[in-house]
Amino acid sequence: MIDSRASRATASISARVLAVLLPYRRAADPAEAPDHPEQLFQIEQFVRAGEPIVFTLPGFPCKSTNPAKVLGPLPDESERLSLRFLDRLCARIAEVYPPGARLVICAEGHVFGDLIGVSDAHIDAYVEELRAIVRRERLTRLTTFDLREVYGDLPYAGKRALVDAVYAPSMESLWAQARADADTQRLYRGIARSLAEDARAVAFPGPRSALRRAHRDRAYGVLRRSRAWCDLIADHHPRSVRLSVHPQRSGAAKFGIRLLEADDVWATPWHSAALRCADGGWRLMRRADAERLGRLVVRHGRPSHFEAR
Repeated sequence: MIDSRASRATASISARVLAVLLPYRRAADPAEAPDHPEQLFQIEQFVRAGEPIVFTLPGFPCKSTNPAKVLGPLPDESERLSLRFLDRLCARIAEVYPPGARLVICAEGHVFGDLIGVSDAHIDAYVEELRAIVRRERLTRLTTFDLREVYGDLPYAGKRALVDAVYAPSMESLWAQARADADTQRLYRGIARSLAEDARAVAFPGPRSALRRAHRDRAYGVLRRSRAWCDLIADHHPRSVRLSVHPQRSGAAKFGIRLLEADDVWATPWHSAALRCADGGWRLMRRADAERLGRLVVRHGRPSHFEAR
């Protein structure tokens, strides 16, 4: 009887924690009824033990190289608002589950920086500024995790080689999965679209057919490394509740989370600029679009965001 009551209490608390996340769900199909047994199971493991819930979120790699999308190479108001949102989300969970929650930002830039044409030095600068924002804003429920925590002082090329060797699926298996699995195909297309948009800012010396092949190969390479990174995260944070900035279907192993409002379901802080709307709300959009709608705001000597005119 006591065990039964405890189980019901655990299930009830876990459902309340999930309810905190649901308004920010980034769904692959918004019409699909939310059903998240995997996340409930993961949350219940922490609730049953009376421990703080640990979330892991791969993302925050580096800013896009496309100046039509972003304001510059370093985190700006888009990232600051997103990090503050994630910290507040953990605080709200503590209101329904007193042990609370913490979230690990799994910064993935070094995992595939060589494939997207961003130097490791630029990625280091981006991640260090993320950490500085966390400190300045006193976002005590957030921590960061990247390849340096795993492979120490090895050169980044060596770190990536180890990720490939230990965790990356074969390209053949990835191609087969992309053909057979709608979720994988959707993610591949999202990555390919983003890479193609960024590449328009750089002249390509070859014919269009070669450019398409290059986009395809890089997109599959990024997808392959992303899968490897997720498996590495699972090894290092095996009990965590897995979040994703990408749209996820109901029942998926990851919960898709929306960091800020945006018309584009694939929009992220590192591919966008932030616009403060006339009603005080915030939206992510391409820099070129935000420029048409607002005036640039500079903070601490750097472009920060746009304010609606």
